[in-house]
Amino acid sequence: MVDAEPLRPLAVIDIDGVLADVGHRLHFLSRRPKDWKGFFTAARSDPPHPKGLALVAELAADHEVVLLTGRPEECRADTEAWLAECGIRYELLVMRPAGNRRPAAEVKVALLATLARGRTIGAVVDDDTEVVAAVQAAGYPVRLAVWGRPSEALHRAQEVEGRT
Repeated sequence: MVDAEPLRPLAVIDIDGVLADVGHRLHFLSRRPKDWKGFFTAARSDPPHPKGLALVAELAADHEVVLLTGRPEECRADTEAWLAECGIRYELLVMRPAGNRRPAAEVKVALLATLARGRTIGAVVDDDTEVVAAVQAAGYPVRLAVWGRPSEALHRAQEVEGRT
């Protein structure tokens, strides 16, 4: 009988601010009312963050890569197309469930708990300090991505409005 190979740990990585530079579309969140359709449609034009791409490649050597984003589920096709165009390889893309407006920190910790059933979470990478604090408090190893542009508008969208 042949022993099955053990499953590699998961590296759970955020997209916006970690892999994707969202700076060019933040102006959609400064308007009143906010232009959510414009904000998410413009995501197809996000330049990739070279440091994020390098980190994914590094982690993929000994982890299964799972992308965990606060982007809503209705953005799946555009997100998958962008990931393919950027050459980002991953095992699973987990998105904010449709209609879910809870803060990103709550949503991501709950989704991590689901991913952790029967699996080891080896690394979590996010640019949102509230997500990082919540993930750390939940007992997962986490890294803060510091190469993005901090934005109060994006932080509010993630943690107050539960939109991304």
